[in-house]
Amino acid sequence: MKKIALMLLFLSHFCLQAQVQQSKNEPEKPFDQLVYDWSRTFAEMLETTQKKHYQIKNAQNSFVQAFNSFLNTLDPHSNFLGPEATKSIFEKTTGSFFGIGIVIDNTRNANDKYLTIVDTIPEGPADKAGVKPLDKIIEVEGEALQGMSTEEATSKLKGERNTKVHIKVMREDTQDPIPFDITRDEIKEQSSLSFYLPEHNVYYLSLTMFSRNSAKQIEDLLKKSADKKARALILDLRNNSGGLLDSAIDIVGLFTQKGSLVVTTKNNKTQETGRYNTTREPIADLQVPIFILINNYTASAAEILAGCLKLHSQQLAQKQNDQKQLMVFLVGSKTFGKGSVQEVIPVSNNSAIKITTSLYFLPGDLTIQGVGIQPDFEVERQFPPSKQVEWFEKHYGREQTLNNYIKVNNNIKKDKKKTEKENNHKSWSERAKERLQQDNQLREAISLVNLYHLSRNHCPTEVCNRTKAVDFMNKQHVTNKELTMNEVKV
Repeated sequence: MKKIALMLLFLSHFCLQAQVQQSKNEPEKPFDQLVYDWSRTFAEMLETTQKKHYQIKNAQNSFVQAFNSFLNTLDPHSNFLGPEATKSIFEKTTGSFFGIGIVIDNTRNANDKYLTIVDTIPEGPADKAGVKPLDKIIEVEGEALQGMSTEEATSKLKGERNTKVHIKVMREDTQDPIPFDITRDEIKEQSSLSFYLPEHNVYYLSLTMFSRNSAKQIEDLLKKSADKKARALILDLRNNSGGLLDSAIDIVGLFTQKGSLVVTTKNNKTQETGRYNTTREPIADLQVPIFILINNYTASAAEILAGCLKLHSQQLAQKQNDQKQLMVFLVGSKTFGKGSVQEVIPVSNNSAIKITTSLYFLPGDLTIQGVGIQPDFEVERQFPPSKQVEWFEKHYGREQTLNNYIKVNNNIKKDKKKTEKENNHKSWSERAKERLQQDNQLREAISLVNLYHLSRNHCPTEVCNRTKAVDFMNKQHVTNKELTMNEVKV
């Protein structure tokens, strides 16, 4: 009997493997046929569930998650939007909405247990409440985020003006979740920050996303830069997830000839479905170079802007007779690589599908999808030391950590309460200045600005066009590249 049982087990396993192998070799059925076959299976499953399941709760939510799971298997940017998320996304495209004012990590997967906050909107509700960049939201209104789509999670953060939303966040170096009750308010579609650095004669502008007035902001700063004969304009596109493509095209138009190609779109048959060119006359002073800060959260329209300006600058470098050169340099780390186009299409039950319909291509038929934009000068971000490192440095490796060390009374007394009070009442601009003071990528960009300025004055032939300038500055400026070291016997 044991032999017969083992033989039957072997035969059943062999048959199963043969069926699997056959299914692998079979060509995939047409989509219409698959819809017909599996719609019947889906209907059978629903009928059985209704009859047999012990207790069905919130069936609508189950349908939304089921449809969303199907679209997520196609690509990470295609989603099904239920009634709440659909209402939220259409409110956002109108220009303003009510929320807590955060910039989130769009790379999140639905299985992630948290929503990472990349940055907070200046003077927004979350910023005022004490929420910090890199905080991780783990709960919204007592509901865990695991299994929840990013669109659904963000829609729960939005609501009527002056209503409160309760969230819990995890923060580095804290063991317990930190609760926040945040009052929703109007969140403007654009957030920007600009500074002038007089010691280096450099203008700095940070854009977290592109809106209708982004081009006007850069235009104003370009005029100020020209009037001051500034050494450079630093455009910070780090953590910029995109926004309005038209705005990015307008910005490109400030630097390139009217009618310059910015980007094209192609469908799944590689047919061109859209061509976007600049429509305005340039106003940029070509004597002022542009240094663009990018990182792994620079995505979509921000990548198109950075990549397009870089390509146009390279094309001018190839024209030896053109004395006026558009000098654009990218500093930081490789960008996100989102070169796909999504359309939001309304469907029944007050829902919608956000679906990828085409890909973006830069001039020269170059794609950024899954590739990203490589910086000219690679500089990885260095963050302030953690609490553990600070504790170690405080207790080891210093004279004052030794027993009975000689103390010198310097008569300096600090009013701790006053210092804490001042920190609690600092504006967002002041706190942004403090963050930028510790920003090594910004400092490296300024060093590159100064290097370029000195080179243009003392060895202009080395930086007469973008290609030569990048090569020359990379040789002189030590960044993240590996150093060549030859051993010397002494």
